[in-house]
Amino acid sequence: MAKYIKQEMTDLHNTGKQQCYYRMEIERNISTQELIDRMSHPGSGIDRARAVQVITALGETLAQLMAGGYSVTLDGIGTFNATVGVRKGHQQDDIDGSEPKRNATTLEVDGVNYRPDKMLVMNTNRLCNLTKGSVNRLHRSPHTKEERLQMAVDYLSDPSHPIMRLKDYIRLTGISRTQASIELKEYRSRPDAKIEYVGKGAGLVYVRKGDI
Repeated sequence: MAKYIKQEMTDLHNTGKQQCYYRMEIERNISTQELIDRMSHPGSGIDRARAVQVITALGETLAQLMAGGYSVTLDGIGTFNATVGVRKGHQQDDIDGSEPKRNATTLEVDGVNYRPDKMLVMNTNRLCNLTKGSVNRLHRSPHTKEERLQMAVDYLSDPSHPIMRLKDYIRLTGISRTQASIELKEYRSRPDAKIEYVGKGAGLVYVRKGDI
């Protein structure tokens, strides 16, 4: 029986209201082998070896078609299409083309979008019997916003900490990942900011302004 979690949201607009959203509590992950075992149970009429072949071929064919610029729709499952991004080590350009000239060699497929079929959502809802799970509240810092930002500056002022990652700021302040990301992004854009960032994505780090 599935459980739902009531999750408190970050008050991004400082309304003072404690908003929340609901999400499914994931019991565990079902592997491909277990999925095939369930599909090919006795009496199903589905041969296990054949199921393995079909799933393997499906993954390979999806990749080939999306690589060719197609979106792929599987009835009862959903639609898949590839997404494109800038390769690691290259900067994002703007729409007017003022950045260095962009060409295909600086771009790559960086993900796959999936949009579920309405029938899959309806069937999942029909089969699901939700029960109440836990209530997850945000971790609240005992420090004010300005105090937290000063903590970041002090951390980077220590010669043993030449860089600061997002997880370091979270550990220092005790706030959520979302709130930490928003605060650092806001702070680094201030005219009087004492920190700046280098890199992007998972490789993004913060340093004292002027240290790079």
